Amino acid sequence: MTWPEKAELPPEGNGLPEQCQREAEALYRSGTHHCAEAVMEVIRRQFSPETPESVVGAVSGFGGGSGSGCICGAVSGGTVAIGMVVRDRKNTSHLTRALHNWFKETYGVTCCKTIRASNDKGICPKITGAVAGKITEMLTNHVKELQP
Repeated sequence: MTWPEKAELPPEGNGLPEQCQREAEALYRSGTHHCAEAVMEVIRRQFSPETPESVVGAVSGFGGGSGSGCICGAVSGGTVAIGMVVRDRKNTSHLTRALHNWFKETYGVTCCKTIRASNDKGICPKITGAVAGKITEMLTNHVKELQP
């Protein structure tokens, strides 16, 4: 299913977070990827291109709040994507906490069912893009911090 184009695209920026935001949103809207898959694919392409595309299938069950409507699939897929790139438990936990905190500050909750109950479906591609952009920003800053 392809989502309608009525939802606004993010402003045209030329930074990497904006690029990843647009790519994730476009993947979601194309109907080829749901929220978790789109976030995972964009982060894989940008930060871990050596990781096989088939890994994206590992998050297929997370769409729609893991089928139960609970935690947002973009956040779940993003959590896996962070671990795929960082590969260090302590730093992965730190970045995952930061992602969840940012998401709660931005959307109020991490529950897919709650978010969708008070918004139309057009919110999903926007959230997917926003999560991919935020993770890109976080990972870029993380890499900078590790450089001597």
